[in-house]
Amino acid sequence: MEYFLQQLINGLTLGSIYGLIAIGYTMVYGIIGMINFAHGDVFMVGSFIALTMIVILGLTAASGLGLIILALILVLVIAMVFTSVWGWTVERLAYRPLRGSFRLAPLITAIGMSIVLQNFVQITQGARVKPLQPIVSGGVTVLQGDVAGGRIVVQLSYMQIIIIVTTVTLMAAFSLLIAKTPLGRAQRACEQDAKMASLLGVNVDRTISLTFVMGAALAAVAGTMYLLYYGVIDFYIGFLAGVKAFTAAVLGGIGSLPGAMLGGLLIGLIETFWSGYFSVEYKDVAAFSILAIVLIFLPSGLLGRPEVEKV
Repeated sequence: MEYFLQQLINGLTLGSIYGLIAIGYTMVYGIIGMINFAHGDVFMVGSFIALTMIVILGLTAASGLGLIILALILVLVIAMVFTSVWGWTVERLAYRPLRGSFRLAPLITAIGMSIVLQNFVQITQGARVKPLQPIVSGGVTVLQGDVAGGRIVVQLSYMQIIIIVTTVTLMAAFSLLIAKTPLGRAQRACEQDAKMASLLGVNVDRTISLTFVMGAALAAVAGTMYLLYYGVIDFYIGFLAGVKAFTAAVLGGIGSLPGAMLGGLLIGLIETFWSGYFSVEYKDVAAFSILAIVLIFLPSGLLGRPEVEKV
């Protein structure tokens, strides 16, 4: 029971990171029907910006609690700002000119931008992994128990609490933003019919650009949390995390924010439990197999809505 509970906590933490990245995928797809395959690499850029700021500030675990909190908030804000500017630039230069082209062109461009971001970071930061000493340490003991091999302690670290609380807060905030604000109404209008929304006065270009900015900001949050939680990053983490997050978005229902978060949590739980109880080498096989099984019976995903062709 104790081992199961610990794996559950670890899976929810990993799934929360995947869910934050998946929201960016599903927001872009919901409006323009395009998969932004460079989004995972925007997540990677956000983690490198966060690492750079932490090194510049000289932040360590020995710093005072108040200083750590203020510094991490500053790091998070700076990472979100720079990554948002990066996301806006990518949309403006690479995607907007091809928006009216055939559907394969933006897809190829997205893959090209992913390669560009990977190689840019590899050249500027080097190909070696970048370690970070733990900054937020300690945690709460949830449960203790005796097993055959000794005593097992179920630990909920403060970093895991921060990740889960941040994810839930951002999920609620973005859901309210899309449901209650003028920008959210513009996004939903563009999702239904961009041409009609433009005729009714909605600035479609600005709405799509802001959607890319919001998705990039969420990716920066995920990148910062990933850095603080695992303590090691490299230029290739964006590809792996991007594929997992895209899988999560499809599993939950591409175009649905709650579906993206649900898919992220499920992918994180599947990977963690499979690694804990079976073989860690086949955790990706297990996640993609579950995706295939779900899509066979629910082609639109768990919470997705089937597309209705208007004639």
